[in-house]
Amino acid sequence: MKQIPEGDTHERDVCAQCGYIAYDNPKIVAGSVVAHEGKVLLCRRAIEPRAGFWTLPAGFLEAHEQPEEGARREALEEAMARITLEGLIGIYTVRHISQVQMFFRARFEGPPDFSAGHETLETRLFAWEEIPWTEIAFPSVVWTLQTWRAGEDGMRDIERFSVSI
Repeated sequence: MKQIPEGDTHERDVCAQCGYIAYDNPKIVAGSVVAHEGKVLLCRRAIEPRAGFWTLPAGFLEAHEQPEEGARREALEEAMARITLEGLIGIYTVRHISQVQMFFRARFEGPPDFSAGHETLETRLFAWEEIPWTEIAFPSVVWTLQTWRAGEDGMRDIERFSVSI
């Protein structure tokens, strides 16, 4: 049943028999802008949501996984790419779907080596002017690419990354 547990401030699902409290917390997404010679790696999604649209390699963290580990794992799963992270671009809060998304600057570990993983139709390096903006899967991909392009440290203005869409 729904109730506010003693000492809490939010209504929660609480088991009437044993008192177990089920917390509904945000999902954490980690991803990266993998750049090579001014081009960025994008993946065309093979799965919903937004199948057929382009995105950055990114996905939900696994339990007990650090965001950096998750970003590297997602690049390997979605683009078969081994990457090195170079710093945090930004953290985006997407309230209406209860997600916190973290994106990192990255490069390939060696020469560019990538291909479509099982959740991806195709992968490709895009120059800025080639990015298919009308086919980008999620607003956070646009925000991240814009911050990457500007060469900004996204954490300078943390307020601009708390969005409600």
